[in-house]
Amino acid sequence: MSKKLKIGLFGFGVVGQGLLDIIRGQDLNLEIIKIAIKNPEKKRTLDAHLFTTDHDELLNNSEINTIVELIDDADAAYNIVKRALISGKNVVSANKKMIATHLAELVELQNKHDASLLYEGAVCGSIPIIRNLEEYYDNELLHGISGIFNGSSNYILSKIFNENLEYGVALKQAQDLGFAESNPILDVGGYDPKFKLAIATAHAYGLFINPDNILNVGIQHLSENDIRYAREKNFKIKLVPTARKISTKQVVTYVLPKFVKSDDFLYNVENEYNGVTVQAAFADKQFFFGKGAGGHPTGAAVLSDIAALRYDYRYEYRKYNQHNGLLHTDDVNLEVYLRYTHEYTVEKLQIENIVERFSRDDYKYVIGNVNLKNLIANWALLEQKDVFIAHTGKYTYTEKQIEALAQEGVLLS
Repeated sequence: MSKKLKIGLFGFGVVGQGLLDIIRGQDLNLEIIKIAIKNPEKKRTLDAHLFTTDHDELLNNSEINTIVELIDDADAAYNIVKRALISGKNVVSANKKMIATHLAELVELQNKHDASLLYEGAVCGSIPIIRNLEEYYDNELLHGISGIFNGSSNYILSKIFNENLEYGVALKQAQDLGFAESNPILDVGGYDPKFKLAIATAHAYGLFINPDNILNVGIQHLSENDIRYAREKNFKIKLVPTARKISTKQVVTYVLPKFVKSDDFLYNVENEYNGVTVQAAFADKQFFFGKGAGGHPTGAAVLSDIAALRYDYRYEYRKYNQHNGLLHTDDVNLEVYLRYTHEYTVEKLQIENIVERFSRDDYKYVIGNVNLKNLIANWALLEQKDVFIAHTGKYTYTEKQIEALAQEGVLLS
């Protein structure tokens, strides 16, 4: 039999409202006791007695057994979630930056205080990828997980490639529709998908990786020349976070724009939709698709977590607890397209095995191999306005890596 959840809700924005819309009219054996908000002056449809600006009214209330955290501020969210877990309250959160940054500590806290922290809504909106990685793939050897994790940047790229809109016009549309923030760098700069990738990697591989150690390069410097090049080759450009096994015990992670071919699942993921590709040893390649942004899609994922708490559900982090010996590395060679202005950019990144080169006064590019270590070492260079880099999808392996991966049955690209 399910237990009754008495909920303290932090935040009543788009996702909070979406969650309430879904809960209304359903018999779910739960009750919202109090809602913490930032702005008490704002007109709201619910009874004013439900709202408070005092966090202690929720965190110190012994009647409340479940905290649902849906605020934007990662630091404030961390303090809320930490206090809730220490007091033995279960927590549902959708704050990807906070979870990615503090995951190892929060997992330790929930174990110590016999509480549960669930966060399906933090990664890819309505797609149940965390629960699937945790339950369905718990004993699977995963070769890779990648996809489109950010609806805002994908909306912009869709408008550019499908409707010939300029980057600035597409960005403005995304902002007007509420898909992108007034300062959109978290989305278009690849930070948002990086936080989501860090969380997914914890469940896919049992690795708790500090997001600061994951390279993220975005689409904010995409030019007409880059778009024209992709079109001529019949590619689309997508912003793709990737976690990939490159040897028996090594996993790489990064977020880069990628040239996507028409036979790739991600090619037809458009607008605010997300898509996740999981490549597994036994189940082979599988694809998850769904809305990645918006109050109702994310609210549905949050409600799924809330419902699971009625039966005392917890993530078990089996791969982490197995101590499988996997290590996070940045020693892998990627084939990339690099558009640049100054020759020292190519030299500094140590681009090798160049297979294509083009140069005219207003447009220069090369296609060649670069080590991920060199990209990380020159991160600031990659964020300059006259530089754009995209992964072609190809890797270069050492003979030792090829041998080890072949034994595991990994298909090399």
